[in-house]
Amino acid sequence: MSHFRAETVVTPRLRMNVWTSGPEDGIPVLLMHGNITTGGFWKYVAEALPGNVRVIAPDLRSFGDTEAKPVDATRGLADLADDIRGLLETLGLADRGVVHAAGWSMGGGVLQQHLLSWPDDFASVTLVAPLSPYGFGGTRGEDGEPCTDDFAGTGGGTAAPDFVRRLAERDATSADPQSAPRTVLMTYFGPGRNAAAVDEDFLVDELLKTTVGDDSYPGDATPSQSWPSVAPGTRGIMNAMSPKFFDTSALGDLQNGVPITWLRASEDQVVSDRSMFDLATLGEMGAVPGWPGAEVMPPQPMESQLRAVLDRYQANGGSYEEIVLDGVGHGIPLEDPQAVADAIAARLDA
Repeated sequence: MSHFRAETVVTPRLRMNVWTSGPEDGIPVLLMHGNITTGGFWKYVAEALPGNVRVIAPDLRSFGDTEAKPVDATRGLADLADDIRGLLETLGLADRGVVHAAGWSMGGGVLQQHLLSWPDDFASVTLVAPLSPYGFGGTRGEDGEPCTDDFAGTGGGTAAPDFVRRLAERDATSADPQSAPRTVLMTYFGPGRNAAAVDEDFLVDELLKTTVGDDSYPGDATPSQSWPSVAPGTRGIMNAMSPKFFDTSALGDLQNGVPITWLRASEDQVVSDRSMFDLATLGEMGAVPGWPGAEVMPPQPMESQLRAVLDRYQANGGSYEEIVLDGVGHGIPLEDPQAVADAIAARLDA
């Protein structure tokens, strides 16, 4: 499929930049991107999808060229899910059960939140290295028990300050690589072994469109008496993914839900049972001083938590398939776009 292009769609909620391809009357496939990326990152998946598909890949609020309205983190990712609902209503696709949706990383969390509110919007769901149903960081065990009362170690204050500063400065260089947005993108969210087949500068340009601030990325923060001395605020994207506000574990209670495909990567360093972006993992490694130990703050078992919720989902009449991509990292839509396209296509006629 070709002609992947951006267009503006004005909904009752906000002005959205939406990447599209394929025939306007094609099978609608909604693609939701992850944190610090845009709908443009789906370009290579769109190219691999069948020619009868209509790709709809919006930039979510705070990202890309979509209107940068504030994110109320106390609603979890519901602001973003409501935006998607508004987009589907504007396009005449809401409540019809014809949209095949895929969400990567944070976008997978938005999809989970959307499913809880409007399960009849979708014909199938593909979760690509998605956010845990218990958010990012600060929980233990498959049932997402909070490690501390104030959800310390999660939210806007956990983002690396130098990275945030350089993101705000639109720094596209590779200087001082540990904090360079380009290096972070290509190392943790990028195409890996498929690097030669993607346009790195395009991806970096899209990354640098992220809106930086307390209302967007990463959000505000509050001090904590618990390690690592920071707890979530109430505004912005990172707080919206804190388990203090984000909990979609009720997905397991949905009755006769749509089929779900879960794509995960064996070498994922972002969403895993030992995420390199989880401060508990870094503390255990000695990279963040003062870690109180696994009895107090163990690494979050993100994949195990999702599996437990999906097992309940299946027991209540839904179905899911778990697919592991060996040797692949978190940037699945860039590193193995064909695998993502194949997983989505397998649901189109199901």
